Amino acid sequence: MHRGPPPPVSDSAVAESADGSDAPRVFEAWKGSNIFLLRGRFIFGPDARSLFLTIFLIVAPVSLFCLFVARKLMDDFSHNLGIAIMVVAIAFTLYDLSLLLITSSRDPGIVPRRSHPPELTNFGVNSEVGGIQTPQLHLPRTMDVIVNGVTVKTKYCDTCMLYRPPRCSHCSVCDNCVERFDHHCPWVGQCIGLRNYRFFYMFIFSTALLCLYVFGFCWVYIVRIRDAEQTSIWRAMIKTPASIVLIIYSFLSMWFVGGLSIFHLYLMSTNQTTYENFRYQYSRGSNPYNKGVVENFKEIFFTSIPPSKNHFRARVPQEIGSQPPLAGQGFVRPDTSKAVLGDLEMGRKPLSWDEAGALGNAGEFEAGDTKMLSGKDDDLVTDPKI
Repeated sequence: MHRGPPPPVSDSAVAESADGSDAPRVFEAWKGSNIFLLRGRFIFGPDARSLFLTIFLIVAPVSLFCLFVARKLMDDFSHNLGIAIMVVAIAFTLYDLSLLLITSSRDPGIVPRRSHPPELTNFGVNSEVGGIQTPQLHLPRTMDVIVNGVTVKTKYCDTCMLYRPPRCSHCSVCDNCVERFDHHCPWVGQCIGLRNYRFFYMFIFSTALLCLYVFGFCWVYIVRIRDAEQTSIWRAMIKTPASIVLIIYSFLSMWFVGGLSIFHLYLMSTNQTTYENFRYQYSRGSNPYNKGVVENFKEIFFTSIPPSKNHFRARVPQEIGSQPPLAGQGFVRPDTSKAVLGDLEMGRKPLSWDEAGALGNAGEFEAGDTKMLSGKDDDLVTDPKI
């Protein structure tokens, strides 16, 4: 079917569009794989449906515990103590679920992606196209920066078109670069990074304590049956099959969440992430982020969480004066060769973060937009002098 020409655009519509008042909001134009609720107030990973399974695995055994164990203990113990067992179980479960939802529904530390690669001018080797010499723009694959006296390589992200900050990695599930990337957790349906790692650990630790609570009081109920009927422990267990099921379930769950809690205690004490630990990031050199056990724990639990770098409910800013590259002027993605003129990896002194920021503000930092350098890196290379 033939479509007629578009209706003429009025001057007021042009002014409104230029003002950005009719532009889509950031969460509506989001290029990652995230799911947004309540008009961008909550951000979830693409596998957020797994939350329903996680909630069921917590709520179902606690419901059985309250129905078949805690309710019976209310009759066996004194009035106040029996009610307290039930109240603590319910309150602990609500607290655990709150931590789960906080972990999965907040920005984990996403680095905003650029709309275009870093602008370079005559950076590279001229090439002749159709008899006309045009500059070929090359970006080095990595860039060296100094963190606490140690040289760290930051990689260029082709998807987000920026140099990843130290400890930053691109999550293939959420399709975002995340600051201090730890891992993508399918149980919470979200990346674990700078802004939600604290709540993630509190969630798995409180889940381990909840399992221990259910496990312990199931045994208390079995012992009460044995003492009341003057029978063996095995006969007492047969009389309460729900307790047997809960003991087995909570025991297996404790091995999982308890072991995970201990593993992350080790990571926090050495200031590592799961991603760095699995890649043996610091096996050949010192960890520049390790400040000692006390300072490492203070960094996780007793420092303010930085605000999100994304304003999901704001309007998408209109780029003013941005033009596509002219015909014949090509932009080459980060070059993997090491013979490129001006390659930062080979021919430039590593920069400290303060120097990188100062150069970026002055417009001299040609290797990338340092405004976006605030996250993590994939590969850490220690200084040969260390």
